[in-house]
Amino acid sequence: MGRFDALLAPLDGGREAMLEQVLAWSAINSGSLHREGLARQADALADAFGSTLGVTVTREALAPQAVVDARGEPLERPLGELLRLRQRPQAPWQVLLVGHYDTVFGADHAFQTPRRVDADTVNGPGVADLKGGLVVMLHALAVLEASPWVGRLGWEVILNPDEEIGSPGSAPHLAAAAQRHHLGLVYEPALADGTLAGARKGSGNFSLVVRGRGAHAGRDHARGRNAVVAAAEFAADIARWSGALPGVTVNPAALDGGSAVNVVPERAVLRFNVRVASGDEQAWVEARLAERVAALNAREGYAATLHGGFGRPPKVLDARQQVLYELVRDCGEHLGLALRWQPTGGCCDGNNLAAAGLPNVDTLGVRGGEIHSEREFLCVDSLTERARLSALLLLRLAAGEIDDAPFARGEPACC
Repeated sequence: MGRFDALLAPLDGGREAMLEQVLAWSAINSGSLHREGLARQADALADAFGSTLGVTVTREALAPQAVVDARGEPLERPLGELLRLRQRPQAPWQVLLVGHYDTVFGADHAFQTPRRVDADTVNGPGVADLKGGLVVMLHALAVLEASPWVGRLGWEVILNPDEEIGSPGSAPHLAAAAQRHHLGLVYEPALADGTLAGARKGSGNFSLVVRGRGAHAGRDHARGRNAVVAAAEFAADIARWSGALPGVTVNPAALDGGSAVNVVPERAVLRFNVRVASGDEQAWVEARLAERVAALNAREGYAATLHGGFGRPPKVLDARQQVLYELVRDCGEHLGLALRWQPTGGCCDGNNLAAAGLPNVDTLGVRGGEIHSEREFLCVDSLTERARLSALLLLRLAAGEIDDAPFARGEPACC
């Protein structure tokens, strides 16, 4: 690997500059539904990626997200813009790099300001998930663009604004891009000890709208049909499915409905999440849900509608995935990193890419932890460490060191 050392060397002195970039981006609130903040973050990313890589950044409107409100009424929720960069689409190797720029922290959340905790730790919204990863991606690509083999490798970058809410608008863009590439690199954070995610569960988000019959709670209680009770019974039923199959978990998360205590509630909305480890488990859950909704609709005075579905199928470690993970591990060994991976119940855009047939490693971002909480942290040394890892992988691909046969474009992987 000695022939790559000179190209990787500039990253070693870039720690503080990379950190300052993370802190600046973390200070921009880009909650998934905060469109003004997303626009500011998109401007900052377009400027940084465009100027550093010398590539035009295109901005693409996404279709709105279809949701139901607390009363069960359908509505469309506007989303931020998808950013796309593309370089050398005719090169023999094609790599897709993906990262999201939204966070789970809305404009009114108390967690807004990044801070340095100690010499190697910073705390802040999105520092690990995923703004640190965006910095890693940018600097790794800059190394590639300075290499003499650059003509052999083409790449596309997709930066999306809706990953934290399931990528409802960007999912079709990811699926289409997957067809154009040999492999994918996704910049979700690794664990603090450097462990990567391997197989991932699939995830479905659902909203059950139940309509009953309102009535006076005293005078006409028997004539009422309590939608809140029916939804609660549904929630208790599906919660018992957790563990019925090895990878299935069901999480009833929110129940909206009712008004004054002397009125039988005529409407309720139950929101829940389901995780599955395989396509068979997903089919089992979908069939059981259909049966349960039908049973509720068969009750006199009730009408139920199920919204949502499995937006992210399970990601399995098939043969091509395994080859790619071994390649990343080999790059890590040459940099003194002992990389390993483990299955996780979490999901990300790597699920979507795998479902579209693209082998990918989806935790190439920084080391960190406590994501989705006010304790979220980034291990600062991992900025240069992980940029070197991605840069070495890209350089080896461009230099012709990697056999492309295992990454020939094929049919979407079975989930």
